[in-house]
Amino acid sequence: MRLLKLVPDNTNIDFVRLRGWAFGLTLLLTVLAVGVTFARGLNLGVDFVGGLMIEEKFPTPPSTDQVRSVVDGLGIGEANLQAVGDGRTVSIRLPLPNSTDEGATNAVVRKVEAALAQQFPGATFSRYDTVSGKVSDELIKHGVLAVVLAILGIGLFAIFRFEWQFGVSTIVAIVHDLLVTLGFFAVTRFELDLTIIAAFLTIIGYSINDKIVIDDRIRENMRRYRKMDMREIINLSVNETLPRTVMTSVTILLALIALLLLGGHVLRAFTAAMILGIVVGTYSSIYVSSSLLITLGLRAEPNREKPGTADKRKVADAERITPREG
Repeated sequence: MRLLKLVPDNTNIDFVRLRGWAFGLTLLLTVLAVGVTFARGLNLGVDFVGGLMIEEKFPTPPSTDQVRSVVDGLGIGEANLQAVGDGRTVSIRLPLPNSTDEGATNAVVRKVEAALAQQFPGATFSRYDTVSGKVSDELIKHGVLAVVLAILGIGLFAIFRFEWQFGVSTIVAIVHDLLVTLGFFAVTRFELDLTIIAAFLTIIGYSINDKIVIDDRIRENMRRYRKMDMREIINLSVNETLPRTVMTSVTILLALIALLLLGGHVLRAFTAAMILGIVVGTYSSIYVSSSLLITLGLRAEPNREKPGTADKRKVADAERITPREG
């Protein structure tokens, strides 16, 4: 039985030759992602902004203006609406009632549900979430802190495991992956909540796994081929690990695409973030992280033995092995 090979044997692609284009594309994507995030902002979920979020499912996609008119007419605060999934489900975000009693929140939910069911026959209530302003502030701080600590921890690990150049290149690549994903959320207006923070941490974990494999092979080849040019070492290392990188990415993407198509709108934002993170992470591992080592001045380890040391060691070994006469 023949094994499936997505990458042919003896592949020899000159990845380093394209590093100038790769660095330019990486910088462009990063600037665009940061720019669109600041320009459009993020659609923060109730986890981060606090309030009451109600999901209502309609038989057919309704007009958001009609839904807003019904909710605003209840006198419970300004409603922020967003259609999700196939458009039949509408997310309605409202401010929390003045009373922190759970009964007051349930009363608001029942009031919205009854009004929508009367105006739109067949509309059904899906779920609701509530988060206070104090809790949402804590969630924002803890979410950002978790991502920052993960990036710093991975960078320190790469520095102590390899060299400082590996740590810097890894941090640059991971930050690029996260910023591009963040820009994607600013463009698509997917809701950014704690689930997406979990997706960011998962993307970081996948990216570092892929990068560590390539970095480990680079360091191994640096010791094996001490006189080889650094460009050749990186190209050799990336080509040697390319089959594993591609196979891993493809198998993960197959599972994520199935989840995107069949998982429903609740998991759509999480799955979309994961798919983009896998694609961008694979690109940055191959073209950015490894090639950046050259720019940072990494060189193959020289042979530290003094001239003649190897010959003296061979003579000493021969004298020790040869029996003396007498």
